[in-house]
Amino acid sequence: MSAPTSTVTAVSPEGPAVEAQPAKRRRLRFVANGKAATGLITLGFFCLIAIIGPWIAPYDPSARSSDLIQPPSSEHWFGTTHLGQDIFSQMLVGTRGVMFVGLLAGLVATALSILIGVSSGFLGGAADEGLSALSNVFLVIPALPLIIIVASTIPGAGDLMVALVIGFTSWAWGARVLRAQTLSLRRRDYVEAARATGESTWRIITAEIMPNLTAIIASSFVGTVIFAIMSEITLAFIGISTISEWNWGTILFWAQSQQALAQGAWWWFVPAGLAIAILGTALSLINFGIDEFVSPRLRSSGHTRLKTKDGHSVRMRVGFTPVLGTKAVPPTPVVRKKVDAA
Repeated sequence: MSAPTSTVTAVSPEGPAVEAQPAKRRRLRFVANGKAATGLITLGFFCLIAIIGPWIAPYDPSARSSDLIQPPSSEHWFGTTHLGQDIFSQMLVGTRGVMFVGLLAGLVATALSILIGVSSGFLGGAADEGLSALSNVFLVIPALPLIIIVASTIPGAGDLMVALVIGFTSWAWGARVLRAQTLSLRRRDYVEAARATGESTWRIITAEIMPNLTAIIASSFVGTVIFAIMSEITLAFIGISTISEWNWGTILFWAQSQQALAQGAWWWFVPAGLAIAILGTALSLINFGIDEFVSPRLRSSGHTRLKTKDGHSVRMRVGFTPVLGTKAVPPTPVVRKKVDAA
């Protein structure tokens, strides 16, 4: 004789009994996040400008004219410099160098952090100790002063050299985080099962470990891109990198050296400053979106929808234990007996 079964339904805070809707996997959940979508759209806009900027620039960014320190107009959208150079053309042309350095440095640093961090955490033993020691050495190396020394020592150091130096000195933090996560994953059941079936070490790393580190790798990449872009602009602003190659830092360098603020030429430095702020905000929004994608507790919605029997949808707060119950049972009447006093 089979055991009796009972149907359990969830009761929402509003009262009606609801049945939990089957969970559906949302493939584009990250893109659907408002912060991530805004950041990706903004970053895509800057990447597009980096590609087509030199082609659509109305003037040669280094060409001089008789319009000296002119405010924005229909002829010069962002005004001109002390030499009559068009600032709008300098912004369009300079976007390529900023994006090139940021993305290349982020790719180099992320690749090194994956190779060293994941290998260190999974292999263990002498390999772990050696790679961890290498990471510790690069952790204490001051990246920006080293970049300044290399850029000032090597004659004609361009964007490629600066990007490589930033990438080769910025991977240690990401490697440490990936190593810690790999140490927590290497003894999981699915990893042990793959090892028991005879899978090779690199097959286990790439197919079992790496998919669980995707969000951390993406967050590390975004953080490195932000650092690389700010380092590139800093080098150009203080006059270390080649000032003949236009980027946003070069525009700020000439604006500061010619005392644009004292002359009231706000149009000389405001566009570059706003572009830096907008790009940094876009990358930060992408990073926030990655954090919310990884941790459901950080998602802005914090709610789930349950479908009632009559077809209505009820919104419930995630994180609270639902009230469980069966069909309503009438309360048992209480029989009270009167006791006569003796």
